[in-house]
Amino acid sequence: MMKLLAENHYYKVTEPLEKVTINTLFAQDIIQQKIKGKIYVDNIDTPNTFYIVHPYGMTLLLGAHNNESFNADFKEYSLNIGNIRNHFEWMQAYPNAWHPVLAELYKDCIIRSSDNKNQLNHGIIELNTRVNFKFNPQKYRDIKTSFPSDDVKIVRTDSVIFRNMKGSVIPHYFWKNEQDFLNNGVGFSLLYQNQPASTAYSACIQGNQLEFGIETAEDFRGKGFAEMVCLALLEYAIKNNFEPVWACKLENKESYNLAQKLGFEPSLEIPFYRLSN
Repeated sequence: MMKLLAENHYYKVTEPLEKVTINTLFAQDIIQQKIKGKIYVDNIDTPNTFYIVHPYGMTLLLGAHNNESFNADFKEYSLNIGNIRNHFEWMQAYPNAWHPVLAELYKDCIIRSSDNKNQLNHGIIELNTRVNFKFNPQKYRDIKTSFPSDDVKIVRTDSVIFRNMKGSVIPHYFWKNEQDFLNNGVGFSLLYQNQPASTAYSACIQGNQLEFGIETAEDFRGKGFAEMVCLALLEYAIKNNFEPVWACKLENKESYNLAQKLGFEPSLEIPFYRLSN
């Protein structure tokens, strides 16, 4: 069965997570309690299967894949049978042995995103693809550009911008609070005619790795502002010896194409499951 692990037992996930080769910075943030998430396990005392949930909705299914009792509970959780949440969760699974198990578990409810013509949300698992990128410094040096207009100014993301930022991918979802972000994170915001238009920020920082998050206000999309502000964050990362980290859905063509413009190259594609809301 799925059981909720107490925070003082999160250390039990540390060693299994160290063996994971896909991008897991968000999961590390939860284990280190940099942000409040949830961890479900098959057994409180000696867990072998783990389900790590970030408050933004990113999740990781990890460990032993052959616990039938846990898997049965997990299918009900995936389909939100008990209406325990009102939002999607986006799941990665490791190791690869999980994917045939999930294909069998979800065989009567899984649908590829390209086939989900009716945009179904309930009672289905939507299968997408997640892409991990690797930063190529030489490619970045080849594409660096200057800002085209005096109307554009880039500033460090401050408390006012943090507090007033709207959107679905904003620092508020990745840091405990405003002060935590200002003390331990970093962001740069592009002002167009003194109006905040786009922000690139650290969604996670683990060791020397800095994962990118980007939000552009709806009225300012399609103007190249995301590229400009990401360049500012890249400059910061390089000067401060951080490895820039980027991951997105393959289906998110805007993010996928922007990553390559900035010098990131696709390095890994994995199944990415959208669980029911």
